[in-house]
Amino acid sequence: MARTRKIIEIDEKKCNGCGQCVSACAEGALELVNGKAKLVKDIYCDGLGACIGECPEGALKIIERKANLFNEKEAEKRMKDRKPKGKGGKAPKITKPGSGETLPCGCPSSTMMDLRKGKVPAPAASREAHSELTHWPIKLKLLPPEAPFLKGADLVLLADCAATAYPNLHPHLLRGRSIVMACPKFDDLEGHINRLAAILEASRPKSLTVVIMEVPCCNGLLFAAEKAIELSGVKVPMKKMVIGRDGRIIKGNPGG
Repeated sequence: MARTRKIIEIDEKKCNGCGQCVSACAEGALELVNGKAKLVKDIYCDGLGACIGECPEGALKIIERKANLFNEKEAEKRMKDRKPKGKGGKAPKITKPGSGETLPCGCPSSTMMDLRKGKVPAPAASREAHSELTHWPIKLKLLPPEAPFLKGADLVLLADCAATAYPNLHPHLLRGRSIVMACPKFDDLEGHINRLAAILEASRPKSLTVVIMEVPCCNGLLFAAEKAIELSGVKVPMKKMVIGRDGRIIKGNPGG
């Protein structure tokens, strides 16, 4: 059944065939064909755009057109049935442009990394640190849109993994701000968009800072924030901050 809906569009002239969008798509909707990213079938694309942020050439965008509806069961079946195409039955590797880093085909967010090498334990603090958290609950799906601590606040939309990875979370991000946490990979993204839109409409925050991880699927949270702003009709300045898996700030800064 076809209807007008959101779906990915690829500009072949811009696509350099790096394959990062292919690894970022958890539904297997994209493939490299003759050195270019291609949408395999409309039914595999959920239209949420988790692949967009990893394209170094800006070749991907979400559009609205008539397309067959996303079929979650078929997408799951496709991912289950897909066989690696590398030599010796191993999954092919994709190189991140400019980094020399190779990522196994599949979602880079699940790639195992041991971050202990070369790290020196930090000295014990002279005094016990205190929490900068000013409210509860903090999970987006649990927060009532009319919560008084959200009204006119500097709001932080924080990816679950980023909270663990960023060592200066409390003094740099939580101090003087209200926080909502979510996961774009495992949570109901459409539900998050609607809840965040309701929060924006009810609380009219002064600012919105979206803090995500460097992994492709985390871009879904940025997409959710953009759609929530659009849906709410509230004009709120939005900033983005990207945290590396080693805890470094890759993009943006806590102050803006």
